[in-house]
Amino acid sequence: MKIGQDKVVGLTYELEVDGKIVDSCPEDRPLDYIHGTRTLLEKFEKNIEGLEPGDSFSFTLAPADAYGEVDPDRVIDLPKAAFEVNGEIREDLMTVGNRIPLVNKAGGIVPGIILEVSENSVKIDLNSPMAGKTLNFSGRILTVRDATEKELTEGLHGEYVQSNCGCHGGCGGHGEGHGEGCCHGEGHGEGHCHHGEDHEGGCCSHGDGCRGHRE
Repeated sequence: MKIGQDKVVGLTYELEVDGKIVDSCPEDRPLDYIHGTRTLLEKFEKNIEGLEPGDSFSFTLAPADAYGEVDPDRVIDLPKAAFEVNGEIREDLMTVGNRIPLVNKAGGIVPGIILEVSENSVKIDLNSPMAGKTLNFSGRILTVRDATEKELTEGLHGEYVQSNCGCHGGCGGHGEGHGEGCCHGEGHGEGHCHHGEDHEGGCCSHGDGCRGHRE
């Protein structure tokens, strides 16, 4: 069976960036997804469409076909009050280099990296760590099957009906993630925090996510 619309695909892959392997899904923890549902990067899916179990793949995605270029407008300052959880400002979350999943007004996950902590505010970079990077993928197709009606309605792992921020996939890793991974999100958090309407994120939670390169 060939990879096409609404097929459930299981695959292995390695992602090389700047000469280093930064992400992978080995055969004992493969990535699985429903093809054609915008789960993965569009150009990733196009490059493996039509392949069958046992086929190998190797291709390169330029920044324009992956996570775009670095956008300085996606570096924002949030008040420390944005990190209030259950009435308490979480100083432990405000650490330079810490990844904080924000939730925007549309309910989407926007992962950010803390760049600077000042007396009253926190500077966060909302650019993907893979922004401006050329992605070199290689791997092998393991399985291809038809998705069930339930999977098409509820998601391969029930993600369409999940009320919490999170992601599901074969191997663990990073969101828009993606070190970005195949999954866009950072997993289940410990709480939520809110800030003003003028910023892109609406709340944040602290947690780890799953690997892969989803949109």
